[in-house]
Amino acid sequence: MADETKPITYKDAGVDIDAGEALVERIGPAAKATRRPGADAELGGFGGLFDLKAAGFKDPVLVASTDGVGTKLKIAIETGIYENIGQDLVAMCVNDLVVQGAEPLFFLDYYATGKLKVDAAAKVVEGIARACKESGCALIGGETAEMPGLYAPNDFDLAGFSVGAAERGTILPKKAEMAAGDVIIGVASTGVHSNGFSLVRRVVERLGLSYDSCATFENPKTLGEALLTPTALYVKGALAAMKAGTVKGFAHITGGGITENVPRCLPDGLDAEIDLSSWTPKPVFGWLARAAALGDAEMLRTFNCGIGLIAVVTPSDAQAVVDAFASVGQSASVIGKLISGSGEGKVVPVGKLKL
Repeated sequence: MADETKPITYKDAGVDIDAGEALVERIGPAAKATRRPGADAELGGFGGLFDLKAAGFKDPVLVASTDGVGTKLKIAIETGIYENIGQDLVAMCVNDLVVQGAEPLFFLDYYATGKLKVDAAAKVVEGIARACKESGCALIGGETAEMPGLYAPNDFDLAGFSVGAAERGTILPKKAEMAAGDVIIGVASTGVHSNGFSLVRRVVERLGLSYDSCATFENPKTLGEALLTPTALYVKGALAAMKAGTVKGFAHITGGGITENVPRCLPDGLDAEIDLSSWTPKPVFGWLARAAALGDAEMLRTFNCGIGLIAVVTPSDAQAVVDAFASVGQSASVIGKLISGSGEGKVVPVGKLKL
């Protein structure tokens, strides 16, 4: 019979306050490294502060985004590779901001787990901080929640929240300015990014592989290492492109792939004709297509297929936009054009993917 007179501490119940404090102390320097005008990136307060005036904005419109990493986390947990999953979290949020013409300003994260393991959590948050710094975005706060009973001891989940700003009148897409003949530029992805991983994991299971197996499509990496390649950060390139030429719209290719995301930046009456043979996807996409027996149509609505971002630009500015992305080390090329259509804008694929 339990001794009902014995005290039960919070730690006895599965929540270690000391571990939480140790994590905050460890990640403090990483957060401070993300300081930018408008934010000092100090942690520990009840809320994060940001000064829009100090950031140089005169008449700003705020743009907000929130997202997670999805079941890609399961691979990180199974392999113990935590260093890059934080970049996935940041990228899924800040890429969504910049495609609307906004400069990402600050970021907050939410880390929930069954049992807080300081080293693993710190690696995740340090990855978040590195990605924030690369995106010019201050990590001004977050929350770590230890919830035994809700999460298994080795499981954790991530959510990210980011806010950006754009001067009034510069918000994208500018659908009213788009016209048939405008050029579609595709910017290369680093791999699968953070979408479609429920299917990816099913493929690995079907093939009877482990994440320690050799990635035949990216030797000598293991399958886990290859699949955990982080999502590309498009902020620097997209901001440079907007300065270099007339960008009328962007689309971040996330869940729903090329088929579902490109129309989000199109007006009624204009379709996106995309030449599928105009780029060569990374080998992981061919591996997935063959292993899952998927045709181009299903691949295009599930994965980014090698294009993580598209831009709709004035034809005369196409080369300047391509060069802007190249200046930050990202490969971009013309992959199509806008054509007259009927009804809601849609993707009209021509050719075949080079899988």
